[in-house]
Amino acid sequence: MPAITPFLWFDNQLEEALEFYARVFGDVQVTARSHYGPDMPGGMPPGSLMSASFTIAGNPFMGLNGGPRVTFNDAVSFFVGCTDQAEVDRYWDGLLDGGTPTACGWITDRFGVTWQIVPDGLFELLSGPTPEAAQRATQAMLGMQKLDLEAIRRASAGE
Repeated sequence: MPAITPFLWFDNQLEEALEFYARVFGDVQVTARSHYGPDMPGGMPPGSLMSASFTIAGNPFMGLNGGPRVTFNDAVSFFVGCTDQAEVDRYWDGLLDGGTPTACGWITDRFGVTWQIVPDGLFELLSGPTPEAAQRATQAMLGMQKLDLEAIRRASAGE
């Protein structure tokens, strides 16, 4: 099976994004870098970072400083499954630095990349154990920006 790697197009903030994601996620490894040479397309200064291959928490990514021709939007997001509320809080608070929260655990970072910060156990609450419990959990989630699993659990239980 071929490897499928997300490829992120930045205007010219790839280096800043690498540093930011390293602060937020902690585990970022840059595995390769390429730089613009003279007279290359893209209008970037010679010697500036053109592209990088990197991992975030072991997941491969590639990035490009390609100029302002392409922008991110919410049609693609990165799902971050969190083991507990402390992890949700850490990633949410980190991405919120210059970012914009939306709803239901979605947040757009300072570069325009959209992330979903989701605690383990959420989908079980949204699907049952009864249709009424699932509906209460869903309604609680819909009223949140950052997800609070315990509050969703209480809503599911009718508390």
